[in-house]
This record gives sequence, structure tokens and C-alpha cells, in this order.
Amino acid sequence: MEFVFPDTTEFPALLVPKEPSPENSVGITTTVPIEIIFASGHVPVDLNNIFITDDEPLWLVEKAEDAGLPRNNCAWIKGLFSATKKLNIKKVLGVIEGDCSNTHALMEVLGEGGVDVIPFKYPYGRDRTLLRAQLSGLAGALGTDMEKAEAVKGELDRVRAHVHEIDRLTCEESKVTGEENHIWNVSTSDMMGNVELFEEKAKAFVEEARERIPVRHTVRLGYIGIPPICGGIYDFLEGLGVHVVFNEIQRQFSMPYKTDDLAEQYSRYTYPYDAHGRLEDIACEVKRRNIHGIIHYVQSFCFRNIFDTVFRKGLDVPILTLECDRPGGVDGQMRTRIEAFVEMLRKRG
Repeated sequence: MEFVFPDTTEFPALLVPKEPSPENSVGITTTVPIEIIFASGHVPVDLNNIFITDDEPLWLVEKAEDAGLPRNNCAWIKGLFSATKKLNIKKVLGVIEGDCSNTHALMEVLGEGGVDVIPFKYPYGRDRTLLRAQLSGLAGALGTDMEKAEAVKGELDRVRAHVHEIDRLTCEESKVTGEENHIWNVSTSDMMGNVELFEEKAKAFVEEARERIPVRHTVRLGYIGIPPICGGIYDFLEGLGVHVVFNEIQRQFSMPYKTDDLAEQYSRYTYPYDAHGRLEDIACEVKRRNIHGIIHYVQSFCFRNIFDTVFRKGLDVPILTLECDRPGGVDGQMRTRIEAFVEMLRKRG
């Protein structure tokens, strides 16, 4: 089925490159070793960011359904499909182990449509020997080597440090909002496809944020789960006097741990692996950041929803689970549940 799209959206500068080149771009379906992509001379483009920052993300979902993708399938997968088509991305790197099982099928569908698909696996159990083989194989597939990729890691570590400072300003000094924290951490998945520009903007933001007057909210909240497909959650919470001081998965995108090489870095990245590794990280940050409660966002039709039971058993703070299917705003029912949850946290002191 032929896609006919409206005029290209002017995407928010912090999330996506304004004019990604189809010829030089590698579309990515989640956070992957972008060091290898940059080392190969290609530019990573996070298709999730392209999808969710579009003027009409719901329209992109509907176009994917028109093309045959099932309605009872994750809307993010459909958004990735349409974003690839809209930008005419010719090469896509998809994670077929350690992310969503639907990505495997998406890669096959894109491959049938003429896209050059490159599979990548995060080995079960964080096996570094297997992970090193995956990293080396990816480097070979993109025409580079691990020595060059490790050199790029050093450069990106310096850039990521600015985002880690933004995170510190969020939780320790209350000078950065939860949404700003979310945006900067999410943006590290591809660094706008321009590391130098991204670093320049991050440094400028840090300098500006340090001069702010701290916000004085009474409720400190953590957000766990994948980034939300529905917009407005952070603004709504801010309006209730809530400070989101922790964005779990988004923070993981920024590679928050000091590591010596890429195998260590991507084995400590919690998202692709077991729920208990995530729980350990979350529990540590709940204590360190003095978090009063947790919002656990789950995506409709996602297998990760099952992990809600693990987090409820393993965390000693109240948890509100919110589920959403398609792009849109915060609906009335969700607003009511959030308000009640926040009021409960206030009464608990």
C-alpha cells in the first residue's frame, strides 16, 4: 500500500534531527549501541522520537493499520513502521532479543518492503561474552570495528555527563522539571544525530538551569516503565504540585553508570534484561532520591505489563499503575486516578 504523508513536521529540536538524511540514517527501534553507528559514519535516528513528536502521531498509527498491522498490537510498533515509511529510512537496526517480540515481526515486514534490516540482540542473562559477539557483529555489519566504536564511547561519555548533571539538578536541587528530565534523557538515544550540537545544547541548558530558583513541591514522585505514549502527564503532575525526580527507563538511555568498555556499559543497561535487575535499580533510586510514590506506566498489549506484580512486591512505596494504548492526552479517568493518588501521598506525609 502506498503511503501519502502530509508536509514534513518540524520536530522539536531536542528530540530529533530536523532533516535526517534517508541515505545516511540508521533507524533504531530502541536504545542500541549508537557508538558503533557513529563510528561507521552513519547517523542514528530514533524512530520512537520521530513518531511521538509528529504533529499527528495517531494518524501514523492509523496509517500502519491501513497497511495491515493489527489493531490489537502495540501502537509504538505501528508508529515505528509509519515513521520509517515517512522518512524513507533505508536501513533499520532492530533489537530482536531484549526488547519487544513484535519488533522481530516488524523487521520482517520492513525487510519485505525493501528496507535493509540489521538485527541486534541483548543476550539473556547479561552474558558479556555473547554481548561482545553481538557488538562485534554489529560493527562488521555497519563497516566499522570495535576499536573505533570504543573511541566514540569516550566522546559520548563526556556528552552524557551533561545529561547526568541535568538528572542531578532534577533530584538534588529541584531546578529541572520532570518533563525536562524526561526529554533530555530520551534524547540520548540518538543525540539528535549530531553529537556536537547535542552537547552544545546540553551545556547551555545546564548553565541556565543552575541559575533557577528551586521548585518547592511537597510530593516527590518516580516514573517507571517506558516513556508515555500519551502527552501531558508531566504537565498535569506539575500542576498538582508534584515533582517527578526520577524517570527510570529514560535515565537508563543515558547510560548512567561509569564503565570501561561497551560490553560492560550495555550489560549494565537494565531495560533489555530481567525485571529483577530493574527492580534493584529502582529500589536504590527510590531511597537515594527520597521518592514518596511511583507511577508505573504500562503500554497496552505489552508483555512488560506482567512486571507490575514484581515491582509491587519489591518496592515499599505506593504505586499507581497507568495503562495507555494510543497517542493522545491525559483522559478524565486517568486525571481522577492521579489526583486521588497524589492526595493519598500528601496525607501519608
